[in-house]
Amino acid sequence: MNNSMGKQRTIGNEVALTGVGLHTGKEVTLTFKPAPENYGYAFVRVDLEGNPVIEADANYVVNTQRGTNLEKLGVKIQTSEHVLAALVGMEVDNCIMELNAPEPPIMDGSSKFFVEAIEKAGIMEQDAVREEYIVKEVISYTDEESGSEIIVMPSDEYQITTMVDFGTKVLGTQNASLRHISDFKDEISDSRTFSFLHEIEMLLEHGLIKGGDLNNAIVYVDKELSPETMEKLRSAFGKDKISIKPNGILDNLTLHHPNEAARHKLLDVIGDLALVGTRIRGKVIANKPGHHVNTEFAKKLSKKIKLENRNKVPIFDLSKPPVKDVNQIMEMLPHRPPFLFVDKILEMAEDSVVGLKNVTMNEPFFVGHFPGAPVMPGVIIVEAMAQTGGILALSMVPDPQNYLTYFMKINNVKFKKQVNPGDTLIFNLKLMSPIRRGIVHMSGKAYVNDKLVTEAELMAQIVKTKNI
Repeated sequence: MNNSMGKQRTIGNEVALTGVGLHTGKEVTLTFKPAPENYGYAFVRVDLEGNPVIEADANYVVNTQRGTNLEKLGVKIQTSEHVLAALVGMEVDNCIMELNAPEPPIMDGSSKFFVEAIEKAGIMEQDAVREEYIVKEVISYTDEESGSEIIVMPSDEYQITTMVDFGTKVLGTQNASLRHISDFKDEISDSRTFSFLHEIEMLLEHGLIKGGDLNNAIVYVDKELSPETMEKLRSAFGKDKISIKPNGILDNLTLHHPNEAARHKLLDVIGDLALVGTRIRGKVIANKPGHHVNTEFAKKLSKKIKLENRNKVPIFDLSKPPVKDVNQIMEMLPHRPPFLFVDKILEMAEDSVVGLKNVTMNEPFFVGHFPGAPVMPGVIIVEAMAQTGGILALSMVPDPQNYLTYFMKINNVKFKKQVNPGDTLIFNLKLMSPIRRGIVHMSGKAYVNDKLVTEAELMAQIVKTKNI
């Protein structure tokens, strides 16, 4: 993760749109509302008791037939992708979407109307810094059955390329690219959903396309149009007559772009990858994308990001002058060599502290631990973390030299890697709760060479010395 992207953004005011749900054919209202910092995207079903919230999270994807469908505790949201694509495309980080039905309105089958609503609501900058996942290696997912593949590779900004190949004469191979997310509105947002005539026939037969009048889908005619089918379509869509254009689409609408199908697939990729839950800095290349492969890839990426965050090493500038050098540390801590295990304090905030220890062969414990194979004892690493935390705790009292800190409890200690002579240990300690009655509860992590070596939860008590 990295947060060099500036500040988070939400919308300035609430704004509502009304339209028809593609699956239900019923009128539905979608209301975009401003959301607090670090909220992300979430749908709220205001038509259900308790107004349940379904976060836009890849782990809630239940099926991807004709759209990306989410479900949490039995509550569903269908076809979430066009709305989510609009939010990402307009660089909105936090937004609440209230719905009085299981699906957003289909509008014209694109993101255009959602983008217009977001523009109307205005965009407001927030105080919190925007986080971003910086792709450092190629990450890929392949669906063997369909041959669909998505990869993301390092890039200076979020870019997407989609390649579609439906193996039909009418819609052969197309591709589309978005080089800058800021171009989403002009280049991608008005690209509408599409389907093939054989799919439309099947959906009509099963009554699955109630809201899908011909104004919200491009229909590619991939087979002979029989008079019987023509009649069915005419009555289903309430048209006097239907015919096929020379480019192989029904004459219900005109293409916005020659490669509108590939652009719509790109729009879907953006909407589906919004379910990762964080912005991505990398180039996505999707070959024959579909909601299944997109969301499986989103799950994989989301899992990877969570794992990396868990083991994430904060970046510290070791060349900066320390907040406290060893002499200033000794003014605060009662510990002295050979039992002082912090050389510098690099950073200190109200609830956190970062310390450094250079581990050398001169440490007395290496004499016996172990001859010929020097390893820093785990208990000493924990002690060093505690000393670092002690500096934060003692900085809260006016006369730290008159206090001592005593261990009360150590929980969840994990030793992940050895620490050897020549290593530089970085300790990062954070308060888990405010200090009360001299009780300090901290979580600590120790790193060497950008790798987590030890973690623990520490509890200590600050006690005034008796000889004052």
